[in-house]
Amino acid sequence: AEGSWQLRGVVSHTRYTTAQELNRLNTVSPPLGRPEAVCAALIPIRKSDAWWSMAQDERRVIFEERSGHIAKSMPYLPAIARRLHHARDLGEPFDFLTWFEYAPQHADAFEQLVAELRASEEWRHVEREVDIRLRRVV
Repeated sequence: AEGSWQLRGVVSHTRYTTAQELNRLNTVSPPLGRPEAVCAALIPIRKSDAWWSMAQDERRVIFEERSGHIAKSMPYLPAIARRLHHARDLGEPFDFLTWFEYAPQHADAFEQLVAELRASEEWRHVEREVDIRLRRVV
């Protein structure tokens, strides 16, 4: 009846991005911990074995060229801060722990971003996700 749930992940080098995309992301990405960003979401996801059996360039084609993951995310920056933690290589039940922070006035924008990403071809490779929402009391 009682239990605990621990999630572990590490911040790692950026994957699936070109130098130009990374430069654009670094230019507009806000820091975590902004005082006004009292809303947060933690969304752990696990992708399919089929996803991981592809070569990295094949995953990149689905991730960006066909799904537009980075392109779809850019309009939401800097309103939404994000950090990705990798967990697959740690033997964890999720491959990624995605963390987002945003101010209450950007909650609708966050919902729109998540809906766009979930509607993409890339998301068809997600086997499991848990969507946890949090709000910091100030």
